[in-house]
Amino acid sequence: MDGFAAVDFGFAREVLQRGIAALFVVAFASTLNQFRPLLGEQGLLPAPRLLEWAAGSTRARRMLRPTLFRYVRYTDRRLVFLCGGGILVAVLLVAGLPQLGPPWVAMLCFLALWLGYMSIVSIGQTFYGFGWEMLLLEAGFLAAFLGSRDQPPATAVIVLFWWLLFRLEFGAGMIKIRGGREWRDLTALMYHHETQPMPGPLSRQAHLLPAWFHRGEVLGNHVAQLLVPWLLFAPILGLWIPGAVPAIVGAAAVAVIVATQLWLVLTGNFAWLNWATIVLAFAGLGVPSGGSPPWRDGIPLYWVVLTSVVAIGYAALSVPAARNLLARRQLMNASFNRWQLANAYGAFGTVTKERIEYVVEGTTDADPETATWVEYAFKGKPGALDRIPRWVAPYHLRLDWLMWFLPLGRSLEDWFTAFLVRLLEADAATLRLLAADPFAGGRPQWVRVVSYRYRFTTRAQFRETHERWTRDRRRVLVRPVTLRMEG
Repeated sequence: MDGFAAVDFGFAREVLQRGIAALFVVAFASTLNQFRPLLGEQGLLPAPRLLEWAAGSTRARRMLRPTLFRYVRYTDRRLVFLCGGGILVAVLLVAGLPQLGPPWVAMLCFLALWLGYMSIVSIGQTFYGFGWEMLLLEAGFLAAFLGSRDQPPATAVIVLFWWLLFRLEFGAGMIKIRGGREWRDLTALMYHHETQPMPGPLSRQAHLLPAWFHRGEVLGNHVAQLLVPWLLFAPILGLWIPGAVPAIVGAAAVAVIVATQLWLVLTGNFAWLNWATIVLAFAGLGVPSGGSPPWRDGIPLYWVVLTSVVAIGYAALSVPAARNLLARRQLMNASFNRWQLANAYGAFGTVTKERIEYVVEGTTDADPETATWVEYAFKGKPGALDRIPRWVAPYHLRLDWLMWFLPLGRSLEDWFTAFLVRLLEADAATLRLLAADPFAGGRPQWVRVVSYRYRFTTRAQFRETHERWTRDRRRVLVRPVTLRMEG
């Protein structure tokens, strides 16, 4: 680093800009495929109803986060147009074309992605209530000020990326230490691989590793999230301490974070959370460029002023997040302003000890008491016992994730009731969210919901049955329901 210019972070800027843009491609594609059946005009939780409610009072309008659909009436067609435009802009950024122009071109492109996706998240309700939505928005906003390829990035912006990664990792570490006892007695990973929301094809193998390995995983997690994030700021020392040591320390921190995130990628499916963390980690990787450039090294004066103003404003916005890191009752995945900047992050403060799955079943038989029931298969969540869990990340299967949360709540949510009705109607858009329609487009007479406890099979059980899961039935959660009117 050299004053205002982060002269050694040109490669980091390339990874940040292209990587964040690639994540926007995934986010908009996920929305294009899933928003309409979940939240569209005929969705399970129709967004137009939320917008109508927000238009009804000043207080409601203040509660709704910024969205273009406050000024342009929501329609499914406009949602498709917004997603298509977002994908196009993001692809151009992945290709690096806007970065070839002056810095304000790339800035406008990233701000367009930020505003467009925030317009979706703001009306996405529970289906968009995930920490990685805020993370992508914040990363997209900061990426807008990384500049263009003909100049080094501004030091202030690179430091803001370190601060974002620090809040993400250190916040998650503190949530765990303050959360469930399993993180303190080093037993958390003895459960997590089996009970995580969406296991992957290697999750069972990870779960079956010995207890000493799982304890080592937890210790490694604590080191990676509680100690290593502080080392991200080591390159700043290069302003006063000559030599390569500060850069090497920062690179070592990057290597640890990337390695731990890749392990999570291999053993689970957390949408784009892990991939976003990997991309952000490259903000700490400085590659010496040689020479002694001037204090601004070609950065236009207006860009120095703009990025400095952004940094000062961000410092002010970050005060609540910094306090939250020190608070006893630390908030997880919380935003302290309407624009979802300088947020608090964290995940898995407690680990679920057993896996309860709600299995949805249907039948075409007239009498539900003597009927033959068949299960609806989901794309990601466990179902058939012999099915190998899939890798789906960084793609986000929103319905599957909400199905995992259902057993953790005290009651069934409104969207789930609407979902059962759509199944009875054989709604084509809803059925496309599933892995397969057991009734080939026909309407079932009845549907019901049965709860099961799922566990990974042991190696001996697998050799005997060739099944990845074993399960035991708990109870009929929702008794058979039908669309027919009873006389």
